[in-house]
Amino acid sequence: MKDLGKTLEVRREKVDEASAGQRIDNFLMRLLKGVPKSHIYRILRSGEVRVNGGRIAQTYRLQEGDEVRVPPVRVANREGPAVPVGSPFTVVYEDDALLVVDKPAGLAVHGGSGVSFGLIEQLRRQRPEARFLELVHRLDRETSGLLIVARKRSALTVLHDQMREGRVNKRYQTLVAGRWMNPTQHVKDPLLKYLTPEGERRVRVDREGKPAHSVVRLLRRWERFSLLEVELKTGRTHQIRVHLANLGFPLTGDDKYGDFALNKQLQRDGLKRMFLHAWHLRFRHPLTDAQIELTAPLPDELTGYLAAVEQTQERDYG
Repeated sequence: MKDLGKTLEVRREKVDEASAGQRIDNFLMRLLKGVPKSHIYRILRSGEVRVNGGRIAQTYRLQEGDEVRVPPVRVANREGPAVPVGSPFTVVYEDDALLVVDKPAGLAVHGGSGVSFGLIEQLRRQRPEARFLELVHRLDRETSGLLIVARKRSALTVLHDQMREGRVNKRYQTLVAGRWMNPTQHVKDPLLKYLTPEGERRVRVDREGKPAHSVVRLLRRWERFSLLEVELKTGRTHQIRVHLANLGFPLTGDDKYGDFALNKQLQRDGLKRMFLHAWHLRFRHPLTDAQIELTAPLPDELTGYLAAVEQTQERDYG
């Protein structure tokens, strides 16, 4: 017999600072995990949900101190693998508004698309006392480095505005195949998302795509490889990977846009992952407006591979 779950009693929830500013529908979806969205909108439309004793629209934004009456609802038993606590993440910066972690390569930032859990789910398991933890931006699964997580909704809103307005300075380091010559180069090729016949998400340079802007700076160069810093002026999906591959400089270890034959050789030589690391962030604190500037050094597996390149490749100082 199918287990239909359990029915919750009437609840009265006091809105704290972390939830202030959130729409009532989103607040209920977070509160009533396991309840279908359709049912949440039904109890909103019917007036069963009350705020401070009165009916509200589903677009109502909660204020700190509001009292939300939640009617009895049936919550389905959620089956699936439990999120492992995992090892604590390296925290580069933390205060009561946000934290910045150094994400390891190979871990998605969130669950979905065939991934049962990601960094944010593990972080919530590691910090069960935290009332609010939300990603401010994303990194590809195989990319390591600095990732901002908001601890307050007010901080999340301000940081999203900064991201949208291009006021968060994000810089990456990557090793590409080929000899990059220009000390600084602005790449502004538009990028278009598409799906492969197998249903996988991809991005290509296309004049019908969205504007994208990368600033590429040469750090070091060898016979066959170049170490680059890339500053993102926009944050399109796979932007660095597609911009550089389109110019003939694929990222080493990139299994989507890279040189696949070269990648096999690089694996034998010791490079087991994509060489892309978010090493630098600069932004204004969302609540105090103080300037925050953070760095995360290249992980050991990338510095180790660079040392091997130094030993086997002739350095080009030109």
